[in-house]
Amino acid sequence: MPDLLLELFSEEIPARMQAKAADDLRRMVTDKLVAEGLVYEGAKAFATPRRLALTVHGIPARQPDLKTERRGPKMGAPDAAVQGFLKATGLQSLDEAKIQKDPKGDFYIALIEKPGSAAIDVIAEILPVIIRTFPWPKSMRWGERSAKPGSLSWVRPLHSIIATFGIETEEPDVVKFSVDGIEAGQTTYGHRFMAPAAISVRRFEDYEAKLKAAKVVLDLQARKDIILADAKELAFAQGFELVEDQVLLDEVAGLVEWPVALMGSFDQEYLTIPDEVIRATIRNNQKCFVVRDPKTGKLANKFILTANIEATDGGKVIVAGNERVIRARLSDAKFFYETDLKTKLEARLPKFEQIVFHEKLGTQAERIKRIERLAAEIAPLVGADVEKAKRAAHLAKADLVTEVVGEFPELQGLMGKYYALAQREDASVAAASEEHYKPQGPADRVPTDPVSVTVALADKIDTLVGFWAIDEKPTGSKDPYALRRAALGVIRLILENTLRLPILNVAKSAMAGLPAKGDAPKLPADLLAFFADRLKVQLRDQGARHDLVDAVFSLGGQHDLLLVVRRVEALGKFLDTDDGKNLLAGAKRASNILSIEEKKDKRTFDGAPDAGLYKLPEEKALAVAIDQVKQEAAAAVRQEDFATAMSAMAKLRPAVDAFFDKVKVNDDEPSVRENRLKLLNEIRAATRAVADFSKIEG
Repeated sequence: MPDLLLELFSEEIPARMQAKAADDLRRMVTDKLVAEGLVYEGAKAFATPRRLALTVHGIPARQPDLKTERRGPKMGAPDAAVQGFLKATGLQSLDEAKIQKDPKGDFYIALIEKPGSAAIDVIAEILPVIIRTFPWPKSMRWGERSAKPGSLSWVRPLHSIIATFGIETEEPDVVKFSVDGIEAGQTTYGHRFMAPAAISVRRFEDYEAKLKAAKVVLDLQARKDIILADAKELAFAQGFELVEDQVLLDEVAGLVEWPVALMGSFDQEYLTIPDEVIRATIRNNQKCFVVRDPKTGKLANKFILTANIEATDGGKVIVAGNERVIRARLSDAKFFYETDLKTKLEARLPKFEQIVFHEKLGTQAERIKRIERLAAEIAPLVGADVEKAKRAAHLAKADLVTEVVGEFPELQGLMGKYYALAQREDASVAAASEEHYKPQGPADRVPTDPVSVTVALADKIDTLVGFWAIDEKPTGSKDPYALRRAALGVIRLILENTLRLPILNVAKSAMAGLPAKGDAPKLPADLLAFFADRLKVQLRDQGARHDLVDAVFSLGGQHDLLLVVRRVEALGKFLDTDDGKNLLAGAKRASNILSIEEKKDKRTFDGAPDAGLYKLPEEKALAVAIDQVKQEAAAAVRQEDFATAMSAMAKLRPAVDAFFDKVKVNDDEPSVRENRLKLLNEIRAATRAVADFSKIEG
């Protein structure tokens, strides 16, 4: 079957847009092909700085013929209706229609056959539309065409279009169409400097090979592999190792069509700057990689750049140009760093009085005071030194107003640690400047130093409580203040450090320092529900069941997240056993019967059953088992021994099974029926010592 080759050749496409553009092109073309009945075998899109390309193989040569039935008027309908039907369906007379019998009468049915079009003609119709409506984040108009109504809007000036269609064994046809005066053809162009001449291509294999010969590596992953391998080899040859950077690699691969790795250097004096500042300077300004000395683990005064040309001088001019820029940038960075060191962190804090955190939550200075006060309360709960925790909270945000962080915001916290160490702060206090922002995502490291943990919890809980108080909660996919991430951070800090932290109490304490308290009575409970939802996400990602979290949280008063997780884990293990599965079935059966009868009688069946009304031995045995289990389970829960509590629950299983086998709950005698329903309620109450079994699925 025929294949399609499409290329859109233009001026430089921004690197950040290329991957999505390639995916959009593939999706738009293939979706339209399928909608037109042209089901294909495979498709792949490509992007370089100057072109988007797409190959779709295994496309049928023609659309399938389309056969449809159209229902017309009843037999004997007025002539106007009949004529309208004939005109709409293209029939010459009613003799060409068939009759369909129906309870409401006999109707005329037209059989309409529409032959499929040649695929190349369909493609010629859909491609111009796709090109004109392509969803670039930003686009432009250019040249004389911009004065014409409806002229093309594209990311950068579009120069040529390749569109060929055909089978492998024959010369492909050009798909005939034009967009804004640009005719589709078979011509592209190689590397802008090394092979700028026109290239005539036929199909994808020919296209890719000729581009490579013209110094263009079409595949993005291939360019990444070349850059990474060559950069590693250059570094190794000099006795260094490359500091790998996937984000930078992705960007650089989108800046070149023919990657050439070159090594440059900078003055040794700049190595007195922290490694992260050197790396940020070189990375952000020149898109270059840095290298380290494997013997010391510190950066070397070398960098690796990726050129887009094989220069005749071996790249000397290119390297020298980058060295000049990097030297100037590092000089600025060194000045910023040394200037920052001259001012103590606490001397910077008055600036925060002029910086608004949020109009309803006060200034950054007020927020720092809240975090400091909350840290002092949390510290004893996590085993941290209170004075160190207060000092760390006091200084943790100070680096936000330094020169280096102003230039490189991604270094916030880290620079605070360096400045704190430089002014001889305690190591834990300094570490908290960096670590209190962690964890910032599911793969981020969780702090373990008690001082860092304390400040991290205080920071995140203050954020959550504050935005909850002013009713700025996440809605749907919108979470502008990253509150879901903050809640997950709190959860990970607690669980991975095995902390016993009563979230509800800490939230109430945090709320006391807010300028706007919102609906104070509702706030803690509402926030606890949010933590429960986030905990479900966390546990689900770890393979646990979200319904077990519901079953534990629904008991009420469950705001010690570590105990919630331990209870969920024990419950999950219990429900994996036969005793657990059968007890769950019995408990749910009891709950269902109770719900039905409570609704019917418009009452609940609380209160202790009357032992004098037991008629059958199974009732008596169940009552004895419930009394025993309630005591044992409650004692185990008080000791936080949830595995033992579950073992106690297992003792209910035989008595519950026997009860449902032998006892008729809805006895004809009203007093016996009520007593048996109260006994069922006792089953529900006994199991609630560990979880609300009605919330468990299955």
